[in-house]
Amino acid sequence: MHAFWLALRNLQRNRRRSMTTLLAMVVGVCALLLFGGFSRDITLGMQTDIVQHSGHLQIQRRGFFMYGSGNSAAYGIRDYGRLVAVLRGDPVLRTMALVVTPTLQLGGVAGNFNAGVSRTVMAEGSIAADQSRMQAWNDYGFPLTSRPFALEHTAEDAAVAGVGLARVLQLCEPLHIQDCRPGEVMSDHPVAAASADAPADVMALAALEVPAGRADSTARIDVLAANTHGAPNVGSFTVVKAEEQGVKEFDDVYLALHLPRAQRLVYGGDEPRVTALEVQLRHTNQLPAARQRIEQILATQFADQSLAVLDFATLNPFYGQTNSMFSVIFGFMFVMVSVIVLFVVSNTMSMAIIERTVEIGTLRAMGMRRGGIEALFTLEGLLLGFAGAAAGVVIALLLAIVINHSGLSWTPPARTDPVALTVRVWGAWEQIGMTFFSLALVASLSAWWPARHAARLSIVDALRHV
Repeated sequence: MHAFWLALRNLQRNRRRSMTTLLAMVVGVCALLLFGGFSRDITLGMQTDIVQHSGHLQIQRRGFFMYGSGNSAAYGIRDYGRLVAVLRGDPVLRTMALVVTPTLQLGGVAGNFNAGVSRTVMAEGSIAADQSRMQAWNDYGFPLTSRPFALEHTAEDAAVAGVGLARVLQLCEPLHIQDCRPGEVMSDHPVAAASADAPADVMALAALEVPAGRADSTARIDVLAANTHGAPNVGSFTVVKAEEQGVKEFDDVYLALHLPRAQRLVYGGDEPRVTALEVQLRHTNQLPAARQRIEQILATQFADQSLAVLDFATLNPFYGQTNSMFSVIFGFMFVMVSVIVLFVVSNTMSMAIIERTVEIGTLRAMGMRRGGIEALFTLEGLLLGFAGAAAGVVIALLLAIVINHSGLSWTPPARTDPVALTVRVWGAWEQIGMTFFSLALVASLSAWWPARHAARLSIVDALRHV
């Protein structure tokens, strides 16, 4: 205890230098914790978005994730209604699962034949009410406004298209899509080919050549898909809304359908199947237990089908890649801050040793051993480290509160709506503890080398130092 108070008094000899060292550590700790909180917020935001749209777990036929996107009919799950009932009624899963719902993914060609355009699509059939319940999941308390699934309370033949798909199919006018000029695409159409400067009577005659269906205000499309027998099957749908998907490649092919109509398109009069069962849990930390229980059910009651359980991270590789990127950036920042702390504290202790060389000689002449000198200066560095890290943690928490209540917003990648800019420092105790103790350890180690040099000074040389 005597050494502690002595080290504390020694740090107060040159308060300006000590405060400069503490300030450097505080800035480093704040930078690390705020960036860590921001990356954690992005990670949880991505997880929330994924879980809202596809759940924590999906039950699929084995191999569908790798090979089934081009042949969904061959990877259909039989007797999926009984499987849903078993999962919903299981006493273990009942306490964890919020939603268990079937979906059907299929590929096809969507066409607006009134406009003479078509393109390939990736459609998904789902139960609209279940999807609305899934989109209400917000376990991490983001300031989000829950919106119902666009297909809810719509007709059986309704569909929702991506904005990019609606533009390509020239559904801009009935769906009220902005920044869309379908007339420029069809330059050889009788109306589009007419010059804007042409006389009014010429424009009126050209308009008579437009098919009657083109003037229809309803956004109708036809979807062509292959059924289970390989034969083409066509279904007619009414696009009730266009929603931007965030990623252009996905936005250009996205089409949402009601599950019964999607099943009729693929299976016709055969037994309807689905390609996946989505399971949304109350909390993400329940995922391992829920997965284990589902695998037990599949192995005992549905062993005749080769089914696999995939989590959301496996189904969305971008999620893991983003987390890895932020981990590498945080590690790089941590190394840089550690190097700065190392040099700052080492320089501070070296200056203190030079100023107190005579004092060191006096202590050695009075009988203090070299280990005592090393311990004294190392303790001073450790105190600097703990004080700087503690102050940095407190200031980072205060800055996080200010940022979270600032009202700032930004639009993350793959999102269309701006979200509140927040940093999650509070609650990240593992990250806080690692940063605190690591930088305190770096500070004590950076003081050890100058202290070792001071302890090896000759007593006579130290006493006559000027």
